[in-house]
Amino acid sequence: MKLRKIAAITIMIVLSLSAAFAGGSSEESTVSASGRPVLRVAMECGYAPYNWTQTTDANGAVPIADSNDYAYGYDVMMAKLICERLGYDLQIVKLDWDSLVPAVLSGTVDCAIAGQSITSDRLQMVDFTEPYYYASIICLVNEGSEYENAQGVSDLAGATCTSQLATVWYDVCLPQIPDANILPAQESAPAMLVALASGRVDLVCTDMPTGQAALVAYPQMRLLDFSGSDDDFQVSQEEINIGISVRKGNTELLDAMNSVLETLTVDDFNRMMDEAIAVQPLAQ
Repeated sequence: MKLRKIAAITIMIVLSLSAAFAGGSSEESTVSASGRPVLRVAMECGYAPYNWTQTTDANGAVPIADSNDYAYGYDVMMAKLICERLGYDLQIVKLDWDSLVPAVLSGTVDCAIAGQSITSDRLQMVDFTEPYYYASIICLVNEGSEYENAQGVSDLAGATCTSQLATVWYDVCLPQIPDANILPAQESAPAMLVALASGRVDLVCTDMPTGQAALVAYPQMRLLDFSGSDDDFQVSQEEINIGISVRKGNTELLDAMNSVLETLTVDDFNRMMDEAIAVQPLAQ
């Protein structure tokens, strides 16, 4: 599609969204003092490298609503890019992981840009954009673990393991490990990593960006990547690809964000993720 045509479509979408948002919502106004529509974006602000909390606006971090702190990371970078392209003011709303979908459903926020995979269960409740990152599944173990040299899922047999609550890693991947001792899910990615670092589990399952970020914070950990082998975790592409969730039926917002995402390439996504990993707080 020619850039001129993309620009024209984008302008029309923005105008329609501005009119739609002008009425505000029962929760709070969705128009800023400048008259620009506000995009209220939910995320954990605690899930590096996708998103995290910091005390300053370093590297272009954005204030968190009702807080003195700032949010940054890959999700914030993507939210800023979308807002710049579509003419929104950005508001970051910090929520727990299991509150993200309910907040989108209720209209408390306009969308969640929070490292969410596009699972069939979530698609029953919310709509998703096209992927804004293509992730792969990996495992993390501690150096010296009996599983450190595992070459595939079958080599993890009997491992004590966990992952984050309500994720494809916990619900779909861990049950594929033969005779696994699966402990209760952890409420957050940081809690999952603490469980591994403390020796409470032999391994955790997560995605590549989270694993790469973990190695910065926990250099004693080792990353196991079985992708490309015949003994990898069996997941659908939809389950591992990362999308932006919006309220069902909000086609104007969905189309607007997709009009931005379709101008980006996998190389663009990877470059932005590499930048996020490089500037995460624990990388300083």
